[in-house]
Amino acid sequence: MVYNIRYFFERHGFYVSSRLADKIGMRARNVRLFFIYASFFTLGVGFVVYLTLAFWLKLKDLVYTKRSSVFDL
Repeated sequence: MVYNIRYFFERHGFYVSSRLADKIGMRARNVRLFFIYASFFTLGVGFVVYLTLAFWLKLKDLVYTKRSSVFDL
């Protein structure tokens, strides 16, 4: 039974990069490497965007909280 489940996932789930490589005309190894590098790149970009947004929100809070009324100008 475990062998059947493994075969099902290998055939339908893990076979994606091989089928994509066959359609494009590339080797499956290169397609897998592309997906690995893309996942590392997007993880890093997401973290940088998160830190940038946190910085801007903190800066906005510092600027807007100092002025509580119009007469403080």
